[in-house]
Amino acid sequence: MSEVFDLSSVDAYLRDLQDRLCAAFERADHRARFREDLWEREGGGGGRSRILTGGELFEKAGVNYSHVWGDALPAAATAQRPQLAGRSYHAAGVSLVLHPQNPYVPIMHANVRVLVAERAGADVAWWFGGGMDLTPCYGFVEDAAAWHANARAACEPFGADVYPRFKKWCDEYFFLPHRGETRGVGGLFFDDLNEWGFERCFAFQRSIGDSVLTGYLPIAERRRATPWGERERSFQLYRRGRYVEFNLLYDRGTRFGLQSGGRTESILMSLPPLARWEYDWLPEPGSAEETLLREFLRPRDWL
Repeated sequence: MSEVFDLSSVDAYLRDLQDRLCAAFERADHRARFREDLWEREGGGGGRSRILTGGELFEKAGVNYSHVWGDALPAAATAQRPQLAGRSYHAAGVSLVLHPQNPYVPIMHANVRVLVAERAGADVAWWFGGGMDLTPCYGFVEDAAAWHANARAACEPFGADVYPRFKKWCDEYFFLPHRGETRGVGGLFFDDLNEWGFERCFAFQRSIGDSVLTGYLPIAERRRATPWGERERSFQLYRRGRYVEFNLLYDRGTRFGLQSGGRTESILMSLPPLARWEYDWLPEPGSAEETLLREFLRPRDWL
């Protein structure tokens, strides 16, 4: 592993990625613009939170950049790495969530991040993490296949085993055990990545971050004009409830942000503006809603 770790280059890439993503989403939306909030963390660091609401394509879109540091890693970061407990740290990343207006346009989440842990007299420990996943309310095999083909293309320069490995990790991570279903059709998830050395790991992070737009926007454009009514809207809000359940119960990033004293409004920007729950709801047999539950919310080889 390379011992040269260049945090400033990673940080510069993350800032630029946030700018490019926001510009592209504004162009795609046609109407709304991002509001930016600059914030500082009392224990060190801060970030730029950008939120778009009430758009033509997006009911809510959030693209956040943060870079925080502190004297001791939060428990969420040391649960799997107890040997790093007590180290000072830097954590930087870009995280985004898109909640579209049209129920036929899928929800999308992505993030890329880096964490560095230091202690006097010890080697610097660092690792990259991130990924992207797609959460449709109405499933289309064409969309799921295109999403995964884009994810595989982003991984291909780094080895034939990378896409299957991180696709499987995504299926396992974005799973709601209390519901017995995946959050959506998956994508990629990776964490603790440092075995390739800094340059290659950083190149992989850039490949994933840069592939977000080529993966999502063609799907959004294909579905944005699909007619919908109250039935589809009601089901969209119901499925958003599952999204809320995962983010509040299981998501590592949410736990890390809250434990590290991050800005709560920015941490919870991933939640949809509206959601609903219904007791013991069952889909109509043979409906598109049943098809989603039966065929799309389980691990599957989409390629």
